[in-house]
Amino acid sequence: MQTLVDFLPLIAFWVSLKLAGIYVATGVFIVACAGQIAWHRWKTGKVKTLHWVMGVLVLVFGLATLLLRDPRYIQWKTTILLWVVALAFLASHFIGAKPLAQRFFESGLGEHLAPQPASTWHKLNVAWIAFLATLGALNLYVAYNFSQSTWADYKVFGQIALMFVFVFPQLLWLMPKEQPAESEK
Repeated sequence: MQTLVDFLPLIAFWVSLKLAGIYVATGVFIVACAGQIAWHRWKTGKVKTLHWVMGVLVLVFGLATLLLRDPRYIQWKTTILLWVVALAFLASHFIGAKPLAQRFFESGLGEHLAPQPASTWHKLNVAWIAFLATLGALNLYVAYNFSQSTWADYKVFGQIALMFVFVFPQLLWLMPKEQPAESEK
């Protein structure tokens, strides 16, 4: 249920864009993000920082899109969000005891992670910074060089696929390796 709620605004945006165009989709996106924040607040009593940041960006860039009748603003929202998160990963090198990549994986996997030296976490954090910055730039490339429909497909399916391709090998790498039994040695 949590995953569905996390992706619901994006799915609502994509479906609305395909059925009714960018301006209706932008309005739906604003309402869906507000609903997502309200749902998290009601269900857990709190809202994740990322949801607040996304909600504010959707509201600001969505309203700019609707008021100025220019879809570039909502297209830029994804890039700004990715670059803000990349900056957060960068700042975590200097602020806090652990880089954001380590906090991210430990919060989701905790004791299921293999112990890693600090240098590994810092390298992984740099990889996240580069990946997020590149993904943001790629969003702009697709937005400016392809149709709105293609951009929406990329935003919803392409970015999720790229994120999976980026994260999955990290999960395999960070998980503990199976040790052979004593009798097999």
